Amino acid sequence: MSAAASACPIVTEDVPGVAAPSPDTLAYSFTLPAGAASCRVARAATRVVLKVHGLEDMTDAAVQVVSELAACAGRFTPGEEVYLSLRYREDALRVILYDGHPRHRHPRVAAACEVRRRAALRVLGCVVRACEGEWGFGEGREPGGGTRMWAVLPGWGARGW
Repeated sequence: MSAAASACPIVTEDVPGVAAPSPDTLAYSFTLPAGAASCRVARAATRVVLKVHGLEDMTDAAVQVVSELAACAGRFTPGEEVYLSLRYREDALRVILYDGHPRHRHPRVAAACEVRRRAALRVLGCVVRACEGEWGFGEGREPGGGTRMWAVLPGWGARGW
């Protein structure tokens, strides 16, 4: 009995060759249901990830961006799943959110949908501009289509927000 229990050791210290959390190792992705509660989960996860990786000073801007993207996805794809990705590279936080809302084939319907999505992301645009970052949305690249929304927050801009 004791031999079986010791076959699955619990690691209690750093593992050689595995980098400790730092800004450069921030790379997380997860799937959430597209709903109101998911905004709260996405905000909480973002706070924890930034804290663990020593980027607490970017929290306010990053949490607002994640919240706006998750809320928009919930409006366009209620009841489906969304995919959220957080990466930190070259002193910038990159946030990507995929939802399942497909691109419309009819040009007027596609244009109207784009106007609605841009309006839904108005606050996101204000935050990203204040941080001197970039944002946008377009057709998802993964199989199954959908929409890819993204924002890049430069570290120096998000810290001053």
